[in-house]
Amino acid sequence: MPLTATGPLVTAAAAARRAVAAFNVITLEHAEAIIEGAEAARTPVILQISENAVAFHHGRPAPLARAAAEAAALASVPVALHLDHVRSAGLLHRAADCGFGSVMFDASHLPYEENVAATRAAADWAHRHGLWLEAELGEVGGKDGGGPLDAHAPGARTDPAEARAYVAATGVDALAVAVGSSHAMTRRTARLDHGLLVRLRGALDVPLVLHGSSGVPDAELRRAVAGGITKVNIGTALNIAMTGAVRAHLAADPAVVDPRRYLSAGRRAMAAAVTGLVAALEPVGEGGVSGGVRTGCPP
Repeated sequence: MPLTATGPLVTAAAAARRAVAAFNVITLEHAEAIIEGAEAARTPVILQISENAVAFHHGRPAPLARAAAEAAALASVPVALHLDHVRSAGLLHRAADCGFGSVMFDASHLPYEENVAATRAAADWAHRHGLWLEAELGEVGGKDGGGPLDAHAPGARTDPAEARAYVAATGVDALAVAVGSSHAMTRRTARLDHGLLVRLRGALDVPLVLHGSSGVPDAELRRAVAGGITKVNIGTALNIAMTGAVRAHLAADPAVVDPRRYLSAGRRAMAAAVTGLVAALEPVGEGGVSGGVRTGCPP
């Protein structure tokens, strides 16, 4: 099916008090695995390409974005394409031409007033060009090799009153909030501030996004979704799965030189990880297991 716009997927999830998973794409194998895992779970999914991934591909977003879009066109579930953690206005302005339906513009590293001004300009441009825009207030640590922020560090948590003013001033469509997760975690040990999440949900009328979700245990993820998180970003977990499978394949067959052999193992491992992580976002039914109709999915 053709690409689905991100906004309707997230809006539908919010209306159903559910969440849609957004997985980072670095290679074509990532995109294929994410779609395969989502199809196994019969759930919509968002493919997201970060500014760092674009930099890895020589600063050219189009080749990977178009490959991901072609893979999405063959999917049996709704798939959206999102440009993530963009700090460059130049890259933002290339998003629509590369097939992205949404962008996360990241000015969270700037002082508050500068963040507001930059994000307002980004939102205005995005909306004029038919793009849904996400932003971040507070700081989710772990980007670009930095460690997680201390829970009491300035900016480590999103303030509800400030977030309400920020959304009104910028006109963003969704807000990534800092409630205790961190990017690039390789162990699932994060503990979220669920009380803060409840206050944020009460203060805001836009969908809330959780970044750095690879380090959040299943029970914490499920509780976060119940508390109002609508989009869940996951990246490192797939890289752990892929790298582990590739290492195991090379160790078992050190003479192999055909990358299709070990990349196939990596792709299978990522697909399985996607299916498992999507299941963790499902609400728990009366029988104590995940259940319910998945938003926008075929029967």
